[in-house]
Amino acid sequence: MRIGYFLSVFTRAASHPIQDSMDIRSITPDFAVSPQIRVDDIETLKAEGFTHVICNRPVHENIPGEEPETLRQAVEAAGLSFAENPVTAGQLTLENIEAQSTSGKTLAYCASGTRSAIVWALAQAGKMPTPDILTAIAQAGFPMDQLGPQIDALASRAAQS
Repeated sequence: MRIGYFLSVFTRAASHPIQDSMDIRSITPDFAVSPQIRVDDIETLKAEGFTHVICNRPVHENIPGEEPETLRQAVEAAGLSFAENPVTAGQLTLENIEAQSTSGKTLAYCASGTRSAIVWALAQAGKMPTPDILTAIAQAGFPMDQLGPQIDALASRAAQS
């Protein structure tokens, strides 16, 4: 199932420029987002207590040396776990949302951090009150009140399951 609303939200929300250095934005104590990470960022992530890394970028968006497989090898060599969950504007699926749920301290990255914040917010539907979800992402630098109706719809869907 595609979440069509995502395209318009993503288009309005993608206001964060791509960073030259790691810009970790904590949403909760156990979940943070970031623009693209690099192999030389992995030791910093480990030192900060991260145990899991999620790549929300499709392979075709990456430049040489930053492909998911290159980062997977570095992350796993450092003793952390790695998951690919590629999210493309207009093609966000329920599977993408479900794959964003992890245990342990997690960093999810994409081009700017925005997609990762959106997917996290949608994954919290039904687990947290919608206003708390929106406050958490806004405090991390991603104010997106327009996600509220989509979070509510996903929460209702989860309650019916």
